[in-house]
Amino acid sequence: MAYPSTKETINLLKEIVSIPSPSGNTNEVITYVEKFLNELNVKTSRNRKGGLIATMPGKDDANHRMLTAHVDTLGAIVKEIKPSGRLKIDLIGGFKYNSIEGEYCEIETSSGKILTGTILMHQTSVHVYKDAGKAERNQDNMEVRIDEKVHNAEDVRALGIEVGDFVSFDPRVQTTPSGFIKSRHLDDKASVAILLQLIKQLKSENLELPYTTHFLISNNEEIGYGGNSNITPETVEYLAVDMGAMGDGQSTDEYTVSICVKDASGPYHYELRKRLVQLAQDHQIGYKLDIYPFYGSDASAAIRAGHDIVHGLIGPGIDSSHAFERTHEDSIENTAKLLYHYVQSEMLL
Repeated sequence: MAYPSTKETINLLKEIVSIPSPSGNTNEVITYVEKFLNELNVKTSRNRKGGLIATMPGKDDANHRMLTAHVDTLGAIVKEIKPSGRLKIDLIGGFKYNSIEGEYCEIETSSGKILTGTILMHQTSVHVYKDAGKAERNQDNMEVRIDEKVHNAEDVRALGIEVGDFVSFDPRVQTTPSGFIKSRHLDDKASVAILLQLIKQLKSENLELPYTTHFLISNNEEIGYGGNSNITPETVEYLAVDMGAMGDGQSTDEYTVSICVKDASGPYHYELRKRLVQLAQDHQIGYKLDIYPFYGSDASAAIRAGHDIVHGLIGPGIDSSHAFERTHEDSIENTAKLLYHYVQSEMLL
């Protein structure tokens, strides 16, 4: 038995977070994942929403499993080109304007041209604006300063920028000697990297899974419906692999795998949760049970869509979610270990 390589997972994660993919504009990263899987001779297909489904045949083809992680991220879209030549944006996903203040960004035009900029308060200069520190961080006050010689809206449009163009945030990914990974979009590209490395390990060991298992790389989770379709009628268990939320009152940390008991959608399947805990205990895997109060997953989206499935949620612990995120290699490793044993375990049919 050999667990998926944590070092390789982190290297893969660094590549994936560096590919811009705000919800609604994910083709490039889906293509990257598709190529990775095809090189492993894993069967893949795309759904009409643009997500990717990989399938590994199992001994039992009458009962299926599905695991999902989402590759779409938070981002923004151009709402208005201001007379000043700066851009007003509309947010994609659930986060606050203050979490992107001062961030470098890319604007992708409909023709595929990439321009860079910085997201700033209009009242940034303390030498000019008395209320620079007190002004509300909101859509009216935040804007994109484009790194081009523009003086008005006509100059901006001459560059090819228009309302509806996608804005992506610089991930600023870093790894530290102490084992931390700092980056935007660890939600949920950390989990995507873990699943891809898991599939690679299973293929390298030539393991036959007990059940036909599908891996859905969804691309609309941040807006609520990424994993609510393309679930085969044979699917019994549906496990979302997404970040564990940290903060006051939470037990999740950056070093263990977080097993979600309940989120804003309600409790997850009790028997599946207990089995995940038992697997962690049996294999000496560090874990924490937790409740995420303001959270929904692809698994809960699937339940709301009416699928008759057993649903669960696990993932690496992520600090400062939807902002300046960080996790540790230990959390990546523990999540990978639990998934490795889970996909080889028996279902409670």
